[in-house]
Amino acid sequence: MSLRLRVLALLMLIALTATAATAWLTLRQANLQVQESVTAGRQEVSRITGDLRTYGFTHGTWDGLAPTVRRLAEETGQRIQVSTGTGVLLADSDALDGRTPRPVSNQPSLLVDPRPLLRLPEGRVPRGLIKLTSSAVSRYRAEVAYAVCLTRAGVAVTARPDDIGLPDVATSVTNAHCPRPGWENDPRTPDSLKALWPCESDPRLAACLQRVFNQLVAAAAPPRLEVRLGVLDESPPTLAAAPTVAVAAGVALAAVLGALLLSRAVLRPVRAMTLAAGELGEGDLGRRVPVSGRDEIARLGRAFNRMAASIQAAEERQRRLTGDIAHELRTPLANLRGYLEALRDGIVEPTPELLDSLHEEALLQQRIVDDLQDLALAEAGALTYHRTHVDLRDLLQAAATAHRARADTAGVALRLETPRPGYVVADADRLRQVFGNLVGNALRATRPGGTVTLALIGHGDLMLVQVRDTGKGIPAESLPHVFDRFWRADADRGRATGGSGLGLSIARQIVADHRGTIEVESTVGVGTAFTVVLPAARPVPAEAEGFGDSDDLDGLSRGTGATDFTA
Repeated sequence: MSLRLRVLALLMLIALTATAATAWLTLRQANLQVQESVTAGRQEVSRITGDLRTYGFTHGTWDGLAPTVRRLAEETGQRIQVSTGTGVLLADSDALDGRTPRPVSNQPSLLVDPRPLLRLPEGRVPRGLIKLTSSAVSRYRAEVAYAVCLTRAGVAVTARPDDIGLPDVATSVTNAHCPRPGWENDPRTPDSLKALWPCESDPRLAACLQRVFNQLVAAAAPPRLEVRLGVLDESPPTLAAAPTVAVAAGVALAAVLGALLLSRAVLRPVRAMTLAAGELGEGDLGRRVPVSGRDEIARLGRAFNRMAASIQAAEERQRRLTGDIAHELRTPLANLRGYLEALRDGIVEPTPELLDSLHEEALLQQRIVDDLQDLALAEAGALTYHRTHVDLRDLLQAAATAHRARADTAGVALRLETPRPGYVVADADRLRQVFGNLVGNALRATRPGGTVTLALIGHGDLMLVQVRDTGKGIPAESLPHVFDRFWRADADRGRATGGSGLGLSIARQIVADHRGTIEVESTVGVGTAFTVVLPAARPVPAEAEGFGDSDDLDGLSRGTGATDFTA
């Protein structure tokens, strides 16, 4: 996967993770706190109203309610204001705490009714139950009066519901209580209740009896309370910040770790390339960077290694070239110096033969220098070419003619295989230089009785020129070095018989500047074949023979660029 896709995937993963974690945490925290708030609120309201009702049920009055209100406010944290149904303020937790009472909340008030709830038997309702209500009123009035008396006297009072739900008042001082007349014999049972005689249980009976009971005990029971909780414009409970901060810190940590991993993956190879480039600049041409993967960083590392290898190879070629030049020039220059010093000192007579030998040696050194200059210009792209429309058959015939005498002297047959013309756009003199070098090398490598063949072959849009010999051939391990500078197939062959050793290097560069290639095939004991491949061109009509000498063509043909005249 490419580095761009990896970075994009990592950032998307972090963003999605952060978004999902934040959304999940917010939703979960909100739900939990809402549930906790609702549950806690219900529990607090239930506790407050329950304790207040218990107080009214137990004491039969609201006198002395303030300590209970204060305790509930402290335990629940609620602001509590208690008043009667007629608006009489009984207690306020703010005033009890010594502060200025704050405006109460707009929430609906809570009603606390301390009157007992009758528990009627299920199934058939007996006649005596109707009288029970009237008796219960009397009993309740007695119990309430007793509880009020004890409360106002400062005695601790407790009460528990009896079988029908009436308070059974007791005190830690005495167990005495008011008498309880029986339901059936109670003369105070209203006649209206005696008229009710349902044979079966009726849900409306409980409501009716409760309503009558409430009316009868209204004068004795404490009034209903209105309880208000909270403060006006009180801020609602907020979400807890700790879990949110923890998740945000976790997401931030994940993002930081992801960035660190990404930066490490990116910067480690960059740092390695930086160090390698510094060492390369200081001369350590063998320095390379480790490469793994197929992303952009890996491709950059491979490109760096290729560049370093190219620089190292160029440096090695430069050193080898310098050494080869020094080797090629040292011996002949030393010979020239020795003869010149001997002539100056009169040790050697300046005979015509000696002078001719020295002149020939100087010409050979001049040839080496000229070849080096041509090769340097060709490799730098500064060698000038005068391109014209050339028939390769004419060039091969000229090369054969120029080397005919030498071939006859060596006893080597020189053959031409040029059945038809072959046109290219090229510098004729430079191509003659290439073909002459190939033919000369072939003649030197061929024993007497052998054959050197110059062949012209058309192959589609290409023209092939082959120079084949039946010489001793070149070993396979030496073929990659054929076009190296100062390389000779026969290491024992000197400059007098082997030339400067730059001919094939120059020939390859000239062919490359003509958009062509030169290849070699050889078998030891069979012979060698050099093949020059050039782009073909159409024949030029007779009336356009002078076109090749035009200034325009000459201008287009300068430098290493080639002018394409093919259709």
